[in-house]
Amino acid sequence: MDYKTKHLMHKITFFLIAVIFIPAALAAQDAKKFSDDLKTAVFTTKYVVDEKKEITYVSHDADDGAWEFLSNEVIKDYMLVAKVISLAEVIKMDPTVLELANMPLGYFAERKSKKDKWVIAKHE
Repeated sequence: MDYKTKHLMHKITFFLIAVIFIPAALAAQDAKKFSDDLKTAVFTTKYVVDEKKEITYVSHDADDGAWEFLSNEVIKDYMLVAKVISLAEVIKMDPTVLELANMPLGYFAERKSKKDKWVIAKHE
């Protein structure tokens, strides 16, 4: 391989690192805003994970501290659509959930779409 080809390959490699790995590292760094470990199991659905539906509802349960990340789909039988993934995976799918990292236990947040602001309220 001649010098120009090697040089071009190095440029491409650095470009790919900048485009792929640096944003992922920054997202992981931002994820430290959550007090929960990034490996924490969270609840979601096949709609969010498999069908890539937007997260429009987030709950931080008061009784057990669990996080739920749901979409607008109507769920008739949660057991048929439930998924358990890591907090890091949710952040990777939708970094806007970082805005809710400090949401206290017993609260939830809703929005109509990813373009909208989160509206936070206390569970009754």
